[in-house]
Amino acid sequence: MTVNDSNRPCRLLIIDDEPIVGKRLQQVFTKIGFEVEIFTSGPPALESMAKHPFDIVVTDLKMAGMDGIEVLARVRAMNPEARVIIITGYAQPETASDAFERGVFEFIVKPFRLDQLKDVIIRAMADRELCRSRLNQDR
Repeated sequence: MTVNDSNRPCRLLIIDDEPIVGKRLQQVFTKIGFEVEIFTSGPPALESMAKHPFDIVVTDLKMAGMDGIEVLARVRAMNPEARVIIITGYAQPETASDAFERGVFEFIVKPFRLDQLKDVIIRAMADRELCRSRLNQDR
């Protein structure tokens, strides 16, 4: 799975306060070629992102300290090209609407099927590449 001409692996950041979720997703996405880092809270994940940008960020909505909406805002400020996907077991229409207004790529309700998340991540990568190629054409 590559995202640019240098053939580097797509970097995927997963933030979920349930360690088992992160570990399971890490196993699946590493196996199909992603470079994956997992964290159980936002601040250390964002520190890692500041050092090495990620292409795709999957974050839980409800976490102690920094929630997924705050993670979304900070990721968008640090790396506007990154695509952010929020996953949650606490879906409210207002929260989803707020997330889309703030630039979330997708909002997925738990429990979700792994294939559903894979499809969203593949769409996010394609969207990111489409935007990048348009930017390069404008230069």
